Amino acid sequence: MEELIKLIEAPYEKNDIPDFQAGDTLNVHVLIKEGDKERIQQYQGVCIQRKNGSGMKASFTVRKISGGKGVERIFPLHSPSIAKIEVVRRGVVRRAKLFYLRDLSGKSARIKERRS
Repeated sequence: MEELIKLIEAPYEKNDIPDFQAGDTLNVHVLIKEGDKERIQQYQGVCIQRKNGSGMKASFTVRKISGGKGVERIFPLHSPSIAKIEVVRRGVVRRAKLFYLRDLSGKSARIKERRS
């Protein structure tokens, strides 16, 4: 049964997904459809969680501050509406889920950059 599901899901999986984890700053290029026109909009923020591994159910949450308010957006990893994912910075964190960032603001909400 699982082999059949993998066979059906295989053509829809993306291969150009970079290696990223919670704490990394991502720039997600999202395909926006307005009427009959399409454009690409960039959404840049900190990845606060990554769910369900790397299969078709995988998703990740990106949080950014817009107009002084925290805005989170959940993206399916293999969604056709995602044109590209870029890793802007790699962060040093000790957790897989960074929900504590929701309660922080200003300088305390910053994440140290990982040295490569």
